[in-house]
Amino acid sequence: MRSVWTKFRREDLVFLILAAVLSGVYVLSAGPGFPLDDSWIHQVYGRNLAQTGIWSFVPGIPSAASTSPLYTVLLSVGYRLNIPFGLWTPFLGVVALWVTAMLGARLVERLLPGRRYAFLIGGVAQVGTWHLIWAAVSGMETGLFAMWTLALIALAWREGDGLSSATRLVALRGGFFGLVSGLAVVTRPEGLVMIGLIGLLMVIAQMLSRQAMASQPTTKVPMQSLTAETQRTQRNAESVGYFQTGGWRGLFIWGGAAAVVFMVVLTPYLILNLQITGGLLPDTAAAKTAQNAPLLKASFPSRVVSMVTPLVAGTLLFLIPGIVGWTITQARQMTRGSVLVWLPLLWGIGLIGLYAARLPAYYHHGRYVIPALPVFIVLGTVGTLELLQAGRRTMAGRVLSRTLAVSTALAYVYFALVAGRGVYVEDVTIINEEMVTAAHWIKDHIPPDQLLAIHDIGAVGYFAARPIVDLAGLVSPEVIPFINDEESLWSWLKGYDAKFLMAFPDQIPGDNAEDSRLCLVYTTNGPTARSIGGPNMAVYALTWDGVCPKVDSLGEAGS
Repeated sequence: MRSVWTKFRREDLVFLILAAVLSGVYVLSAGPGFPLDDSWIHQVYGRNLAQTGIWSFVPGIPSAASTSPLYTVLLSVGYRLNIPFGLWTPFLGVVALWVTAMLGARLVERLLPGRRYAFLIGGVAQVGTWHLIWAAVSGMETGLFAMWTLALIALAWREGDGLSSATRLVALRGGFFGLVSGLAVVTRPEGLVMIGLIGLLMVIAQMLSRQAMASQPTTKVPMQSLTAETQRTQRNAESVGYFQTGGWRGLFIWGGAAAVVFMVVLTPYLILNLQITGGLLPDTAAAKTAQNAPLLKASFPSRVVSMVTPLVAGTLLFLIPGIVGWTITQARQMTRGSVLVWLPLLWGIGLIGLYAARLPAYYHHGRYVIPALPVFIVLGTVGTLELLQAGRRTMAGRVLSRTLAVSTALAYVYFALVAGRGVYVEDVTIINEEMVTAAHWIKDHIPPDQLLAIHDIGAVGYFAARPIVDLAGLVSPEVIPFINDEESLWSWLKGYDAKFLMAFPDQIPGDNAEDSRLCLVYTTNGPTARSIGGPNMAVYALTWDGVCPKVDSLGEAGS
């Protein structure tokens, strides 16, 4: 790979320090824990894999409720090494955020070659985004997948370098792309969308490149004789334009090597899913789709707005003028050889559109589409720097551009250190007060032989491991076909003879906490959730004859 991508620079150390410090501030402010119950699901799978070698949530019973097998494996390494999860998990997040910053800096510099401070600003813009800091310490695979997306863009753009036409080197680069592609997909399955997009753009670019090269004059115009704007356009077209190495033959060699290595990486994941679920995807895919089916009743434009709104609740809002400016400028200067330069924008829009169409789950600060943020940050940074450059020409332009620069810098500081940190602290506190507290109560008061029905399974699985029936369908996939059918859910629970139910009011079949089959035995009374108008987690004894069992002072159901 060209040194522009691999050479370590002093600024990279700055990115590492920032990633570690900002992540540490979030973790120390919130204390032990995670901002999502799903984070505890990952911990359960990682711990069980390390201790038993079985892909399971309930120990000894194989299941496929982990959407990210690579992240599960990485977590299991910490358990095998006896490193506390409270240290190992944030460490993984810091590394992912650091690499994301390094890649983002290089992509910005690639689009703005020779621009002073572009590299440093490009990296700081990534590592200082509160959504990405939140993702780094969330205990989820989000930050890792965001990192892979930038790596894939960097590798795709690298093929415009024309390093060598030697078959062996082309095949090696293709194989490395296949390796990263496979790791991206086993981190999040929507990585397939980016890989398909890259392949499509490669083919289109190669089809157009012959015409582009044929139309070039045989005598190349000296770069220094061109205007600054034309120089930048030519550099962009040459550096991220099309597959230059070996034409169609080189593309086939590169693509073939990528496909072989990709399948080598992906095959164990597919085999695991086939053995456990009978399909190619984990149970979470169907379960999440079924749970969020009611959200699909809204119009597609409103779903897009719902997915975008959490992302612009931060510094991205200040980068929108830059993104728009970059898009307009690039469209005006578009050449037949510059197809791949559109990859970041197409990926960001495509990911949001995909979730709006299939799984419009905008909650948790838009965590499903947070991996679109790094590319928007790259383009927004480039566009903003270009606006600042253009603004120097007039007095009004200087005032406006400097106002934009100062307000953006202040926004980064505010959201990274104040607003974003506060959001993370609140999220962790709620999970600790609701899910974790309820899990400890269950461990202390409900014997493991009393079958528990539950919707949020993570904390219970970690702190009170026991056989369960899962109302969300992650480890009980048989519930998915009727997951939104009240009476079918009740019949299903009765068929299992479930003794207890742990749920928020809107997770109870029928959303009715006053149902005669429910006998309240415990509620967390967590103050944080109530302070923002949210519900408290509750544990109910289930009665199928309408008569509530007696509960002793410890909360154990008696006769």
